[in-house]
Amino acid sequence: MCGIAGLFDPVGLRPFDPALMRRINDVQSHRGPDGDGLHLEPGLAFGHRRLAVIDLSTGDQPLFSEDGSVAIVFNGEIYNFQQLVPELRSLGFKFRTRSDTEVIVNAWRAWGPACVQRLRGMFAFALWDRHQQTLFLARDRLGVKPLHYAWLPDGSFVFGSELKVITSHPGFERRIDPLAVEEYFSLGYVADPRCIYQGVHKLPSAHTLTLRRGGPARPEPQPYWDVRFTTDNPISEADAQAEVRERLKESVRLRMIADVPLGAFLSGGVDSSAVVASMAGLSDAPVHTCAIGFDDPRFNESDFAKMVADRYRTDHTLDVVGSEDFDLIDTLAWLYDEPFADSSAIPTYRVCQMARQHVTVALSGDGGDESFGGYRRYRLHLGEEALRRRLPLGLRRPVFGPLGQIYPKADWAPRPLRAKTTFQALAMDSVEAYHHSMSHLRADQRSALFNAGFKRQLNGYSALDVFTHHAEHAQTDDPLALIQYLDYKTWLVGDINTKVDRASMAHSLEVREPLMDHELIEWLATLPSHLKIDGSEGKALLKRAMEPMLPHDVLYRPKMGFSVPLADWLRGPLAGRVKEAVLGERLRDSGYFEERQLRRLVDEHQRGTGDHATPLWMLVMFEAFLRHHEAGAKAESAAGALA
Repeated sequence: MCGIAGLFDPVGLRPFDPALMRRINDVQSHRGPDGDGLHLEPGLAFGHRRLAVIDLSTGDQPLFSEDGSVAIVFNGEIYNFQQLVPELRSLGFKFRTRSDTEVIVNAWRAWGPACVQRLRGMFAFALWDRHQQTLFLARDRLGVKPLHYAWLPDGSFVFGSELKVITSHPGFERRIDPLAVEEYFSLGYVADPRCIYQGVHKLPSAHTLTLRRGGPARPEPQPYWDVRFTTDNPISEADAQAEVRERLKESVRLRMIADVPLGAFLSGGVDSSAVVASMAGLSDAPVHTCAIGFDDPRFNESDFAKMVADRYRTDHTLDVVGSEDFDLIDTLAWLYDEPFADSSAIPTYRVCQMARQHVTVALSGDGGDESFGGYRRYRLHLGEEALRRRLPLGLRRPVFGPLGQIYPKADWAPRPLRAKTTFQALAMDSVEAYHHSMSHLRADQRSALFNAGFKRQLNGYSALDVFTHHAEHAQTDDPLALIQYLDYKTWLVGDINTKVDRASMAHSLEVREPLMDHELIEWLATLPSHLKIDGSEGKALLKRAMEPMLPHDVLYRPKMGFSVPLADWLRGPLAGRVKEAVLGERLRDSGYFEERQLRRLVDEHQRGTGDHATPLWMLVMFEAFLRHHEAGAKAESAAGALA
């Protein structure tokens, strides 16, 4: 697990400054504390920060092919690299290392751009082929590993694992993209491929980007994989349960290959518990497990984690996080580079910090809710969808639309009892309704928050466009499959994977994801949806498959989630920070917000007459981002003056 960076001249052979390349590479040194490497030649510069996990002695990067014609910088793990080595050797390719990085190099030489089809793992890499004068970038199928890129004003191309690589280049100009602000206040993150800054892109998951010197000026990324939901597998439920166990075991086994200490996160939920149970069956030594508990019982799952740890006699470490552990706001703003509103980034940061004291690699249960149908929102959406399918949109919109407008808000109530939200959703089509349910701030709330001038800048753009774009490629009429597909393209990449990547790499910890194995996901996409959600039981197939291996109370307890007491923080110990951030000059002068709405949100929340924890937290995190943005802009201005 590493950080990569690079510069490329797509037209000529201009030399790049080694000191500049080292500087932009080192801004992500937290991603790779075990070493760094640079390679420069006319028209190209590669940088790498290494976290050594496999082939500790000979896996340094940039790594070159045997004949020196191909170079690579790579972030991630290829789990099937040992299976690819004999095939590549049979084609005449030689290996000087035991690393998965060299497998990618020789796979490129053997199969060209199609090499990504053969790779099973999480990866983001840039590969330079000197003979073909080609720079090839690729990102894994589920977007576990990040890759950002931009074209600079001088015509050169820059890329890096983190956005800060690009913003630290003196030729880059920080201009906030208004459409990214709209996406953030809807989704809580800026959705791929957009970035918070104009001119910067995230390479979408399951895409490659090919730049040829003298070729097209700004080529478009190309897809190489997609999940296709057929939901027509005639398998019996008993056989499906057995296959889930076997496929999970294989996925876990592949991710236990490491030359450094390895363990697992254990939250006490179904997904991480299933991973730990599978690991225990594959390991002679006790599995090292790490858990975070909370001193607030509403958010504490540590007793369930202990049940699993005791059953499998793991080497278990528990760290209790105080209910006032909110001092990471500025750290997170720097770490994520963009505004990021998922407050569970705080406990995620803490569990990664604690795990790194014991292991270098940790397996997680991320991706299980998306693949097996575990979210409550899935069941709620299916219930609403049953009503939507009985009544045409032309009838629902004029009936439920006005009801959604006049019905009072009930933010305090559980989602099924929020009639206003339900009426609004019933007045929409399926994709619009799912975006509505996934929005941190819904369209009417964003409209009230944004001022007239900013809404003119948006020119009608809505974050709903992100969902409608992906829905066009879903190729399914199964209501559960559609929203799972949308989550794979949006929530999983933009929120879950971003959160875990930045939090883990902040502590130089590699996190691996058995439930995001693409072969497992492809198989699950063939199963009928009723195997995943059976009546009111979400994640039914996984739970029943794991009954022989996990306690009943772990499998069938109410889902708790990995969250923090946000509303209490913002009324109590963070009340001063909220007023300072939300009512301060930075947001007031930003040109985005209606000042009266900012005051209303703060006043009502702190008086207890309304629960506005979500918009207030989003505003606090956005203000923290703006402070870092302003500091970076001032530093760039000072550097320009010195130059």
